[in-house]
Amino acid sequence: MEHLTHKKKLTIMIALMAAMFFAAINQTIVSTAMPRIIAILGGIEYYTWVITIYMLTSTIATVLVGKLSDIYGRKPFLLVGIVFFIIGAFLCGTSTTVFQLITYRGIQGLGGGILMSATVTAVGDLFAPRERAKWTGVMMAVFGFSSVIGPTLGGFLVDHIAWKWIFWIFLPLGVVAFGMIWSMFPKTARKTTESIDYLGSLFLSLMLIALLLGFSWAGTKYDWASTQIIGLFAASIVFLIILLLVERKAKSPVLPLSMFKNSIVTISNSIGFLMNAGMMGAMMYLPFFVQGVLGISPTYSGFVNMPMSIAMIFLSTLSGRWISKSGKYKRFALAGMPFMVVGMLMMAFMNNVGVAVAAMIVFGIGLGISMPVFTLTVQNAVAPSQLGVATATATLFRNLGGTIGIAVMGTVMNSTMSSKLEAAVKAGEGPDLTQVDPETAQQLSSFLNPQMLLDQPKLKELHATLPEQVQPLFTHIIDMVRSVLSDSLTVVFLFGMSLLVVAFILVMFLKEIPLRSANDTKAKAESEPIDMVKKEPALQ
Repeated sequence: MEHLTHKKKLTIMIALMAAMFFAAINQTIVSTAMPRIIAILGGIEYYTWVITIYMLTSTIATVLVGKLSDIYGRKPFLLVGIVFFIIGAFLCGTSTTVFQLITYRGIQGLGGGILMSATVTAVGDLFAPRERAKWTGVMMAVFGFSSVIGPTLGGFLVDHIAWKWIFWIFLPLGVVAFGMIWSMFPKTARKTTESIDYLGSLFLSLMLIALLLGFSWAGTKYDWASTQIIGLFAASIVFLIILLLVERKAKSPVLPLSMFKNSIVTISNSIGFLMNAGMMGAMMYLPFFVQGVLGISPTYSGFVNMPMSIAMIFLSTLSGRWISKSGKYKRFALAGMPFMVVGMLMMAFMNNVGVAVAAMIVFGIGLGISMPVFTLTVQNAVAPSQLGVATATATLFRNLGGTIGIAVMGTVMNSTMSSKLEAAVKAGEGPDLTQVDPETAQQLSSFLNPQMLLDQPKLKELHATLPEQVQPLFTHIIDMVRSVLSDSLTVVFLFGMSLLVVAFILVMFLKEIPLRSANDTKAKAESEPIDMVKKEPALQ
């Protein structure tokens, strides 16, 4: 923005990076610890729900806040997002059942969605698209840094102290981030000419809830062909039709349909959807392989994720600078996506820690090169007056991809495990339980559950408490379940890879237009303040 000095912009960026880091570290610290937390609370069948509910609430918050922040400015939503996130994180640490954890994660998701939407959009307010690429890379590096220390720290905490501290340890940082945004971020002025699209917001929310519930419950709680799932998908279609009718007549639509006539916006959002769906396979299901199949503790499991995060930090920072310098972006998407595809293929066939680490490095390289591109392309292709809603829509599609990807991959994993476990038992690959009495045989049969593999200390304790003559049978069962889990994860990673292949094909059809520069006459006219006052802003 022309009315803010460079020094003032840097000060605001520090506040934004603090808010981004607070939200990101609280997400990444949970990733390696969640399998153990679920094992402690019980309910592996609800594992995906702990993640899905966060994505569901954050998705709805993201898209609604995008338009509202265009009207009221970014600052109020940054502050509200931090407050919701702090409350949700604190409550998560008090959970005694998986259902409480799911509920509180939903509250945390509201805060996370608001924060991510307002933070990314605020960067768009501060810088013209060409310079914005560099800062987008820096913000991605902040997220990547949290990915380096978060998983390892989360694994260490769950191994050595009460798991509730995973949610509580960074709460003071939230208070600091709140204070920084309050004092550093400029005042905002409401656009009095803009109206709020209440009806559109309602039907958009209803459509998203029905759609995401359908994907989340399909294949787990209900069959895909069940009345409940078909009903949810049918309801989402009905709500979508009503939403389209409402948005065509709305004075200030929450989801402007005109944006989707722009091929750059449509293709970029489609790529973001597929890329995030595939990426979630790597992020969410790798701990199942490392902890469940290889039997590595959560602490060391975090070290397996670390190379991906380091590669992502390094490459996202560099690619952001390269994009700013060249003004070109398509070449970076074309270069990064193949790395992600190869990385996911390596995950599908990994059989030791070395291959897992190599796969994560390759995947991280692709992620770092590609990640800064697609939000930038959307922001560059729309008018500044639509910056908030365009950024929120791009985030919406990524969140939908992640949520639906997790749900579908969860279904793929669960159904594959069930069928392979049943096939293994029928094929006689399991131990001969006729050697023991019926009561012991029933006890051993209860261990035909992959959830057992996610709590290695409990597994060792059970092995030690069994009679010596029964221990070989127990070991045989665990080895068979471990093999089934490994085969099931191969299917999950291959599914994720196929989504990334489709995303790469779409990149080839992405139209490239010059990134606006602050030196361009047109850019100067377009980069006028959207939601910040024109004079040097007073601090609140």
